[in-house]
Parts: sequence; C-alpha cells; structure tokens
Amino acid sequence: MSIGILGTGSQLPADVRTNDEIAGRIPDVDSDWILRKTAIRTRRYAAAHEATSDLAAGAARDALANANLPVERVDYLIVSTSTGDHPQPPTACLVQNLVGAFGAACFDVNAVCAGFVHGLVLAQSLVALRPGSHALVVGADVYSRILDFEDRGTAVLFGDGAGAVVVGEVPDDRGIVDFELASRGDAHELIRVEAGGSREPSTDRTVADGRHYFRMQGRGVTDIVMHEIPPILEKLVTRAGTSLGQVAHFVPHQANGVLLGELVRRCGLTGAQTHRTVEKYGNVGSAAVPVTLDEANRSGRLADGDLVLLAGFGGGISIGACLLRWAAPAGK
Repeated sequence: MSIGILGTGSQLPADVRTNDEIAGRIPDVDSDWILRKTAIRTRRYAAAHEATSDLAAGAARDALANANLPVERVDYLIVSTSTGDHPQPPTACLVQNLVGAFGAACFDVNAVCAGFVHGLVLAQSLVALRPGSHALVVGADVYSRILDFEDRGTAVLFGDGAGAVVVGEVPDDRGIVDFELASRGDAHELIRVEAGGSREPSTDRTVADGRHYFRMQGRGVTDIVMHEIPPILEKLVTRAGTSLGQVAHFVPHQANGVLLGELVRRCGLTGAQTHRTVEKYGNVGSAAVPVTLDEANRSGRLADGDLVLLAGFGGGISIGACLLRWAAPAGK
C-alpha cells in the first residue's frame, strides 16, 4: 500500500509587515539591510485574537477541502508546532475542537522547523498500519509573540502561519518513497527559548531579562545546515534508487532567502525547481514547508509522477527530509 498526500492547505494572517515597519522597531537596521541579508520583503503577523490553533484550523479546513475529504474521515490529527497555544493541552486537541474532527486521535510534535516532516513520516506509518485511514498533518507557528526586537538577527526573519496536508492511500507507484530523520543534540543551544519550562520556570525575573524570547546563533546554525543537509539528502535519494538530478521539485524550510540559494548550490539541486515563499512570508517555522508545498500544488506546478523533495531543519538541531512521487488528485 502506497501512502501519499491527498490535499494541501494553508492559512496566513491578514496583517502584512514590511521591512520598513520591522526596521522601525529594531536599532541600527534599515529595510535595505534586511533585504540584503535575508531576501525577505514582507511577513505576516497574527492578530491579537489569533493563536496557533486558529491558524492551524484554517489550514486544516483548507487541506480537507482540497482533498475533498469530510472531516469525519480524519483518523489522526498531528500538529507540529513549537509555539503552541498553551504548555498543555496539546494544540492538536484545540484544532480538533475547532474543525470538528472528533473521530481523530490528536497529538503534537515539536521538532521545531523540522517538525512538519517528522509529522508527515509519523502519519505515513499510522495510515499504513490501518488501511483506509487518513491523517491530517499541520505545521503551525506564531513566532511574532516570542521575538525580541532588540535582536536584529532573529526579529527580521520570522512571521506567522500554518500549512497542512491530508495523508492517505495513493496509487501504488505514487506517494512517499523514503525519508531521513536526524538530530544533533550536541548543538541544542544554537536555537532555544531559555525560560518557561521545567528547568527554568517563568518568573518576573526571567521575563524582565527577556529569557522567554526566541534566541538563535545564526552563524552556527548556518554552518550545521551547510554541513549536514547535503549528505543527508544524498543518502536519501541514493537509498531510494534515484539521484538529486532526478528531483523535479525541492521544497525546503524557508529559513532565510540568502541561505536557501547557497544550500541549493551545495546540494546539487540547481536542476530542480526550488519553491520559495520566504520573500513574502519570512520564516514561518514549522509551517514553512507545508505552506510552500501548498502554493506549489495550487499553482499547478506539481505534475503527476514528479519527484518532490521536502527538507526541514531547525532547533534541536533537528532535520527531516522526505522524498515523494507526487500523486495528482483524480480528475485534476
């Protein structure tokens, strides 16, 4: 039985923030610097009444409509996020309540920006164990709530959003071919939120010191990405009996537009169509891969049978890559 993606969806907040607006909040930064360093022009911020579950529910409904699947037929609902509505309950349970997927088992995955690919692989395993079942996998983050606008290295990069896919049975020669998951726990300090957990609970002091904000050592992250991702992708396609030269579409995590250009070159994926949304949405965390995949799908650029390579990477350091042969929906 082959398992693949039956439909895609996304939800982006209405509030667009330009580089000029962001630069106005950060010391010693102008819009030209942001564009030159990141290739980002705009990003979206959630409204005051919107939380991660709200964006996730919108993307979930969108994906179900695209797959033409009633919500009652969802058996598993997986939400990948590192900015959940609350420490508990799982954000997936809140999404279940919003969309009415009351027949689904729900849980969250936190592998930061690699989490959507991890969730997709888990969904494949669950659906394979129960023929005829379906999984709804959502990547959603609201990073605007944990940004420190005194830190130009992070505040210019991130936006908010959600993307989703419906996973189920596809024709035998389509769907997920293989995957590769990896972690570098020795580099966990490169991306972090220091306070708010069991090691350092939130207090007046931690908030005053800004320890609840997102922190990242950009140079260290870039070095690991450039060192780790190319061999992981090479290993994946080789084991799948193909090559990077046969990949038609590359959908990477939208970390930074400048970094993406260099990563494509180092991976030898210049012959593939690299799909990018970073210029208009920025880095939307775990939503980056599914949002970008949704745009590629709805634009008609993904043809039936095309090899599509997904790659996510983020805090942990966590890495997830998935190779699939695209299955165009019947009649499309």
